[in-house]
Amino acid sequence: MIQIKDEGIILEATNLPFESGAVLNPTCIEVDGITHMFYRAVRKEDSVSSIGYCQIDEKGKAINRLDHPVLFPEHDFEKKGVEDPRVVFLDGIYYFFYTAFDGKNAVIAYATSNDLKTFKKQGIISAQFTYDEAEDLFRQSKVRERYQFFESVLKDRAGKDVLLWEKDAFIFPKKINGKFALIHRVLPGIQISYFDSFSELNDDYWRKYFLELDKYIILDPKYEFESRNIGGGAVPIETEEGWLLIYHAVEDSKYGKIYHASAALLDRDDPTKEIGRLRMPLFSPKEKWEKLGDVNNVVFPTGCVIRDDQLFVYYGAGDKVIAAKSMSLENLLSELKNNID
Repeated sequence: MIQIKDEGIILEATNLPFESGAVLNPTCIEVDGITHMFYRAVRKEDSVSSIGYCQIDEKGKAINRLDHPVLFPEHDFEKKGVEDPRVVFLDGIYYFFYTAFDGKNAVIAYATSNDLKTFKKQGIISAQFTYDEAEDLFRQSKVRERYQFFESVLKDRAGKDVLLWEKDAFIFPKKINGKFALIHRVLPGIQISYFDSFSELNDDYWRKYFLELDKYIILDPKYEFESRNIGGGAVPIETEEGWLLIYHAVEDSKYGKIYHASAALLDRDDPTKEIGRLRMPLFSPKEKWEKLGDVNNVVFPTGCVIRDDQLFVYYGAGDKVIAAKSMSLENLLSELKNNID
């Protein structure tokens, strides 16, 4: 049994224009004893997102919060939002992944930094071809038919020429078999891609990759609480037992979509091998700020920090505020090892 402590709301919107609408979906990284939090900030007047920054002290409170965004829309492909950051430190570089939204298309972009203060945008790394083309490739691979279902969903929502919808991307904080390993999400599952250099990630790379997409699936929806889709959450944590992945799961219910938090344990050398996975959510919308918000019934885990064997999970609640839960890391890993199909 995993005992989960509710740490409450950590961050709320302010009167500052760039974050006057909402704050949500943070990423966290600890450097020299300081917990840095980068979060999605939504401007109330037009719902355009940028990235804000604060630190989290030992008591779990936000301090040293900046009054301006550290990353914001500059290019056409991100003109309607720089969203849902994930930060990873690898080989002396901070890699900063985010969803770039132009009002119609959601693609993966990234920036790099040496100091977590200044960032250099590196551009788009996800495939930039339409769902029509992507689904033709999916049909040649051995993925489940549900991958094709989302073609019609996205085309109905955004138009026939909508690009492949990509979100929830970040690399492992360690190279796997000498290569970068990128977690990303093509609905409805979570996949991984390997490469030597980010310069490889062009459309030719992705076309070849999608022809064999079935080989690169980390997790697909399995349980009732993830009946619609799942997606990557926080940057994986390396443990002696394997990679701990906190992810989000979306349930199609009679009350509409419900977003849950869940966890899986993956093989350290081959993350497509599942060691253990929770059969029930790690936590679900329960508190008022999780059930009611800009989007109701949402807990969206995107940041993790370990302090004295306690795992702190930071998440967007109701797409409106940032909250946290804590639990014993040892207990969670033990539970995962006991949940093997």
